[in-house]
Amino acid sequence: MVSERHKTTNIQQALERRILHGLAWEWKTALWVLGPSHKSLMRMPLFSLRDMTKRLGCWSGDRREICLSRALVLNHSWDAVREVLLHEMAHQFADEALGAHHEPPHGPMFLRACHLLKANPRASGRYRPLDERLSRELPSQEDKIMVRVKKLMALAESKNQHEAELAMAKAHELIGKYNLKLLTHSEDRDFTSVFVGKPALRRFREDYHLARLLQDYYFVYGLWVPAYVLEKGKMGRVLEISGTLQNTKIASYIHEFVQHYVDGQWETYNEDKALNRYRKTDFAVGIIEGFRSKLKQQVQGKQVTEERGLIKLEDPLLLAYAAYRYPHTTNFKRGGASQDDDVLRDGMKVGRKMVISKGITEQAKSKRLLLEKL
Repeated sequence: MVSERHKTTNIQQALERRILHGLAWEWKTALWVLGPSHKSLMRMPLFSLRDMTKRLGCWSGDRREICLSRALVLNHSWDAVREVLLHEMAHQFADEALGAHHEPPHGPMFLRACHLLKANPRASGRYRPLDERLSRELPSQEDKIMVRVKKLMALAESKNQHEAELAMAKAHELIGKYNLKLLTHSEDRDFTSVFVGKPALRRFREDYHLARLLQDYYFVYGLWVPAYVLEKGKMGRVLEISGTLQNTKIASYIHEFVQHYVDGQWETYNEDKALNRYRKTDFAVGIIEGFRSKLKQQVQGKQVTEERGLIKLEDPLLLAYAAYRYPHTTNFKRGGASQDDDVLRDGMKVGRKMVISKGITEQAKSKRLLLEKL
């Protein structure tokens, strides 16, 4: 009889094999940003996982191997893993393509490699993984704003619909004021890029509607990017949002909240109807578009000016960051799908009543790679 310990070991080994396969896929996909001359100089290395306490990853030129920390890949989100992988790829690129053999590890050639690969030059050593940075406390001024937003979201849990709506509107107004201040008073700011939702082989219409909602109202730039789907062992796609750390935290929370809300409302709505998955898409799109219409009415109802409320502001620095991070983008059109207009309208009614409030699990916890996935 196989012991529980032996069974757990076999599961972890299978998971690690799949992760190594994913690292190889991500390595190949990451080369898309390089020009042909640079891309031709890169040869796929070996990949390994090790128990490392002082490093997130390392590149060995002698072995031609990229090694990542086992704790990193087992306990952190895939975008955090990929950030470290890109950092080690930059070491490989600097070593094998740019001839940085006699430079210090993080010398000029390495920094150039990071620029070309869109890699984070700091993602090594005791640097916090991406998902930890997303969940940690913000600097003092930004932290004060986040605390106020959280308090307003807590008030939005009120059973009194009018009080809940008012609290949510004030939270959005505060977010708008914060971003207007950034644009008018800050000459420079740091941006980060994170996954929202999970990588998947297939996306539904509501995924794209939710992505547009985040970009239009929550001060982030969104793009669908290739990403490894651990459960399937194949490359799929995921929404990656870019913005200030605070804005990516807020937008990530909104994304998860809406998904939870849609699932809960659909379970109630479909309890005695036995509708299929396509009708859930109609219902979900209705909720998102109903909520969008409410946000739009809040803006118009308050006669928002440049000093108040939800405004779709174009951030030239964020657009420049996005142009650097995504130098080649492609537009695609989805084929028209049949929809049930009645279900869509029912969803819109529900969406107009949705209030973003505090009360779902932390995103970082939900994104961890668990052994039970296999």
